[in-house]
Amino acid sequence: MALVWLFYSLAVLLKLALSVDHVPMLLWSTHSSLWNSEATLHEGHIISKQELHMLLQPVFTQDSKNLVLFLQDMLSIDDFTHYSESYGNEKPFHNLQELLESSSSSLVLSAVDCQATSHLLDYLQESMDWTLTDIDDFEVSKLEVDTSKPNIFVVKLQPLSRLNDISTAKAFAANDKIIGRLTMILQEQGIQFSVIYTAMRSSRIPRRPDVVLESRRRLMATEAQVTDAYYPVNVTNGTSTCILFYASNFSLTVNKSVHVDLTNLTFVSHKVDFSSSVCSATNATLSLNYTGLVDGINNLKIRFLMTKKFYAGSARTWFTLDSVEIAHDNQMVARFNVSLISAPAEYSFHCQLVGTSNLYGAKLIPANSEAKNWDIYLSEFQIQGFNINNNWFSYASDCTSFFSPGIWMGLVTSAVLLWILTYGIHMIMQLTTNSRFDDPKGQALSVPQTE
Repeated sequence: MALVWLFYSLAVLLKLALSVDHVPMLLWSTHSSLWNSEATLHEGHIISKQELHMLLQPVFTQDSKNLVLFLQDMLSIDDFTHYSESYGNEKPFHNLQELLESSSSSLVLSAVDCQATSHLLDYLQESMDWTLTDIDDFEVSKLEVDTSKPNIFVVKLQPLSRLNDISTAKAFAANDKIIGRLTMILQEQGIQFSVIYTAMRSSRIPRRPDVVLESRRRLMATEAQVTDAYYPVNVTNGTSTCILFYASNFSLTVNKSVHVDLTNLTFVSHKVDFSSSVCSATNATLSLNYTGLVDGINNLKIRFLMTKKFYAGSARTWFTLDSVEIAHDNQMVARFNVSLISAPAEYSFHCQLVGTSNLYGAKLIPANSEAKNWDIYLSEFQIQGFNINNNWFSYASDCTSFFSPGIWMGLVTSAVLLWILTYGIHMIMQLTTNSRFDDPKGQALSVPQTE
């Protein structure tokens, strides 16, 4: 029996590990007995759209219908376990944990289908005549609620940069404070309400079932081909596509303090204006314009300047990303020179990490004093400004050279070991034996000094 349970547990874990189209969802309410956790939770089960709608029905039957929806950009159940501990003075999920424990009723769904969460707001609006209110961080303290009619408050929490564990923990802690502050305001006003905390998409790395039993090298090669659900920025010249741009993470940091994540705005919600982009036979400029980002940055413009030129040495035409420019709120333009971003004109360019850090595969080098105030981070960066066919990227020229550091380490180590082996064999071959030996029964061997 124990062996059967072990295999069942392994199967459950494998199912959750291989499926990444799900996100966790936390629900709690000041109303009592809304959910029966034992009847609704099944280990390893992914909640479908229909099942989620059934679970939300008790929220619509209460006398006081006030619903708060906290939306994160990306989230997974691993985030709660990985960032459950304190990072210095930051406690990422302190308020969230206390609210779940102190609420009259709560429900934790570890895996909800992303198709259900992506259309959650539409479903809620269709299910009842709600008064919809969008709230940001600066409007929380000014919240006024009309309890005479159903209300739904939508709070889009700040995106997570995920540059490292510390920055991610700080972002989670900041969002946790917003959740705690808003629920405290509602409680102080004596309002009965329910809360939903979830995300639009999963933050886990997608894996296909057919690569689980492959070798490590094969697994890495296969996972690199799996991409996110959103599509690249597509710029047309009126008749055909002339610029393609993609990144799985596109983030900026100003003065080491103000962080701006442009990933969702650029590739998911498409709240970016690229109408100022320019395409020609020899030059291409991708211009991305954003408005109303964060406090202190109302208007932001980012420009990628590319050129195409024939080089006699290689006897072919190459395109190069020459510079990147950032301007905001009529401030001086921050200009970056670009290192190692070029490819044959008929190819696209791809690099796993691009930014201002020296550790990245392709670096953006500040060209003026204003640029030193900015930190840029792009992961899985890919761009093409010329010779685009079928509205998709051509074969990618990668920034990683053929001889990676690992290959060089292996070659050097092999060369040293080969030299040691050769030297040892040579020394063995030089060994010789004596030409004459002493006979114990005969006269002692005498070797003249002159011999």
